[in-house]
This record gives sequence, C-alpha cells and structure tokens, in this order.
Amino acid sequence: MTEFDPGYGQEPYASLVAGCPGPEVNPAADFRVEWGPIFHRGRLDGTARLLVLGQDPAAHEAIARRILIGTAGRRIQGFLAKLGITHSYTMINTFVYSVYGQTGGNRHAHDPAIGAYRHRWLDALTATNPIDAVVALGTLADKAFHHWRATPTGSQYSGAYQHILHPTYPDSSTAADGDPTAAMAAMLANWNAALDVLHPAITHPDLVTPLVHYGDDLTPGDLATIPERDLPAGLPAWMRADEAWASRQGTSPVERRATIVVTIPTDLRPF
Repeated sequence: MTEFDPGYGQEPYASLVAGCPGPEVNPAADFRVEWGPIFHRGRLDGTARLLVLGQDPAAHEAIARRILIGTAGRRIQGFLAKLGITHSYTMINTFVYSVYGQTGGNRHAHDPAIGAYRHRWLDALTATNPIDAVVALGTLADKAFHHWRATPTGSQYSGAYQHILHPTYPDSSTAADGDPTAAMAAMLANWNAALDVLHPAITHPDLVTPLVHYGDDLTPGDLATIPERDLPAGLPAWMRADEAWASRQGTSPVERRATIVVTIPTDLRPF
C-alpha cells in the first residue's frame, strides 16, 4: 500500500490554508510569492509529539509542496530518529513563502502581520496535538517561537524547547568561508547538547531508542529518507531520495527566480 499525506481537508487546517495571506502581507520584493505558500510536513491528525519550526521553503519544497524535504529535511529526519520519533511529528516554517535575497527574512523577523498568521498555525498545532517538545532550526525560527511564546496561547505551552543550528549551517557561505569541517563539527556538538535535553522530554516515542550522539561528521546512518506518508498522493519515490533533484537556474536574477529545473537522479531512472 502506498502511504500519502491526505492534505488539509479537516479543520482547523482547512481554514488556515484558505485564509493564507498573499503578497499584501508577504511582499514580492522579499518573498517568492509566485511559487505559492508551502505549509507543513508531518502529522495533522492529533498524534504529533514533536513540533519542528524551520525557516522557509526552498526549491525542492516548491515542487513537492511540503517543507524540509531536501538536505535540511534529511538531516533533521535523522535527528528526530535519534529521539525515537519516526512519524509522530509535525513541521512548519517561520515563513510560508520562500525568502528572496539574503536579508528578506531578517527584514520580516518581527513583522506583526506575518507573525499573526504563523501564530494561528502554532496555536492550532499545540491545541490539537500532545506536543512534548518544540525544536527551532536557526535564528529566525528561534525568534518566531519566542514571539509566539509572548502571546496568550503561546504562554501556556509547557513542553521542552531547543533552538539548534540550522541543518544547512555547515553549507552556508558564512560557515564554509571558514572551515566547513569545523562548522559541521560545531553543528553536531550543538545538536548533541539539544538531544541531551530532548531525549528525556519525549515521554511517548514511536520507538524506544537509546541516545546515541553524533560524531564530528555526519555518517550515512545519520541521514534519513523522507517518509512517503509525508508527501501528497502521486509524487514519485525519487522526490524522497537522498540526492538533489531540483535547483534554481537562470542567467539573470529574474530568470533564476522564475525557473526551477527538476532532474530525476541518474541512478533512480527506470531506463
């Protein structure tokens, strides 16, 4: 049997999706609104024990219509596995639209209108799921969580919380301009410290798992393939693979913004 994400037909998510603000709240100068909003990945059926707050969708996510399925997604999937969480999770981003430009996200980190819509999602997820812990990926996600915590509903959240370095931290220009090997080791040390806090906070893991820390570098066993149950019906299996298959391309900023090239990985082609 093929598993798939049933989508947003049930409340409160049907209304959240229907009421998603567009460029009137998320300006096109800072967000790729032309690719549409990308809302979540994971459970919306009341079974999520862990909530992940990411940053914004990238090229892979624009095609698959679910967040955190590329390099960052595979790394964080492995992080969840170390906590014994294989399916009882849900994920949303700080921004439902892809950020355009290096400073677009920072410019809207404190935007009240964008925050108000994000708070509706956080309110709904924590009200309808027994969330034991929240993990924020990167600085913008950390700011978003604390903005929500300052609201009446957010102040009632009593579970664990950890802000960790974003999964692509070692690949970012800031980290890589120094020593990418050291950057990877620093990220994994940061993640190990978060695992020490989160592991005992997850009182009902999907799989009781002894805590095993990361080393100084990621191994193949530290990565995890995106489960088919997380993606919409009909998407091919190679979209969940550990290989890159989507990239923004073009000879000008306008063309690059408008173009995502999708290529089936060579070793996953049936021909």
